Amino acid sequence: MIRDILYTLDSPYRAPLEITGFRFGKGEKTVAIVGAIRGNEVQQLYICSQLISKLRALEAKGAITSDNEILVVPSACPYSMNIGKRFWAVDNTDINRMFPGYDRGETTQRIADGLFQHVRGYSYGIQFASFYMPGDFIPHVRMMETGFQSTSLANLFGLPYVLVRHPRPYDTTTLNYNWQMNQTNAFSVYTNQTDRIDEVSAKQAVDAVLRFLSRIGVVRYHCHNGFLASVIDEDQLYSITAPDGGIYRGICHPGDEVTRGDLLGEILDPYTGDVRAPVVSPTEGIVFFGYAQPLVMEHAILYRIIRRLHG
Repeated sequence: MIRDILYTLDSPYRAPLEITGFRFGKGEKTVAIVGAIRGNEVQQLYICSQLISKLRALEAKGAITSDNEILVVPSACPYSMNIGKRFWAVDNTDINRMFPGYDRGETTQRIADGLFQHVRGYSYGIQFASFYMPGDFIPHVRMMETGFQSTSLANLFGLPYVLVRHPRPYDTTTLNYNWQMNQTNAFSVYTNQTDRIDEVSAKQAVDAVLRFLSRIGVVRYHCHNGFLASVIDEDQLYSITAPDGGIYRGICHPGDEVTRGDLLGEILDPYTGDVRAPVVSPTEGIVFFGYAQPLVMEHAILYRIIRRLHG
């Protein structure tokens, strides 16, 4: 294992920001793995730490095949992580909306450029990502439909679902999209936590990446075969929004099967505790995403359901 400082940003009032990378094996630039780009992505940072531990042990046993390099970047924004702030601590901008970056631009553009210069050119790119809405997911692999995506490769992770997303204009400045535009097979791996550590789904993510590395011939590693993934289009997900604002009490969770009319949650009056509005499923399927904050605003997305289509 080689530990490198990939990028340094000097600061007039504190220690420099450093992006650290860990390299395993040597040879062709095969796989780049990126963890926390945002400051609250504690789960993503933790997954990288566990993956680095596994790869270090595999390398010591000679289990990384020849002429392959793996680069792991646990965190791209330690400044924000130190104070628990999701976006850039100074101006609240999102580094994952700044790719491919610009070395003479704003601070977050420079950080994105500094990271991207080191992770571009790899055959495969894996990001442990988080969603813009606070909530929990079924663990899955997400990829953008750019013409350079492969659901068959995404199946090699052995996670329950592969979700294909049609890119919107703001997606063109994400790491995943720019990887693909630079001929890298890019995958975003989602677990069911962001700002808290969930050991079960973290282990599932580590196993999924090692399974993928094994199946593409980069490491020699034996593990459970995982799932035969269901490939779904994001347009298949049915969104259920909050009919009112207040204290939110969720009842169903990702992975639960629901039928039409099932009670999914309740919105309570924050002063009296009365039920302001029940949240009822209008369809049949499997809960893919569930809102996970104690307070909710009207019209916020509470659930996304994989609709079960009949016939």
